[in-house]
Amino acid sequence: MATEINNKWIRWIACVSVLALLCGVLTGCKGDEDAAEDPNTAAAPETAGNPEQASVDPIESAASLFREPTSNLQNIIKAAKTWDSAFNQWWGKIAPDFSLTDINGNVHRLKDYRGKNVFVVVWTTWCPTCKLEIPHLKELRAAFEEKDLAILSISNESPALLKEFATEQGLPYTVLSGGSNLEAPFGEVQYIPSGFFIDREGRFKLATTGLVPTSDAKAIIQTK
Repeated sequence: MATEINNKWIRWIACVSVLALLCGVLTGCKGDEDAAEDPNTAAAPETAGNPEQASVDPIESAASLFREPTSNLQNIIKAAKTWDSAFNQWWGKIAPDFSLTDINGNVHRLKDYRGKNVFVVVWTTWCPTCKLEIPHLKELRAAFEEKDLAILSISNESPALLKEFATEQGLPYTVLSGGSNLEAPFGEVQYIPSGFFIDREGRFKLATTGLVPTSDAKAIIQTK
């Protein structure tokens, strides 16, 4: 009889111990889940112990802000009807320099235009859409002073052909010959006309493919 009672007590104590152990385990898991969900307790130790996160280059972080188009610029892109945005990975980056000769034999370097907005247009004389864009480029040239905007049109065609075409069409902006060996993204254009809007600091603001109307071009240039 005593043995039976002792066995019952032993089983009861064992059950109580198991229940206490289970409660402790469950309480611990719940606490870990709460800590993981709390950003103030979960993120701080991880950030402090991660050398990559702790050593983020502030200059690169600031530069990355330029790679995201502003809300105004996004609205212009969404409303576009005759052109599409392109080379998105280059937005906000410094445009690589190039040196090309115009139809009058003058050398132009992109870096010489720092301090003013630049619209680089890649085109050809035989492209129908390029021809349709010419009146818009003329209007754009008339809308801004030379000190505020430079329009550089680049074609791989010969200087003689381009000069004859420019004279016939009365092109009031800079016409450059060459471009086949330009660095990316200028040298990676596959569709014409293609355009590159570059801000006063020499950074790409936006790249386009297709005909950019005067109103859209003016809005892009004036957008901060």
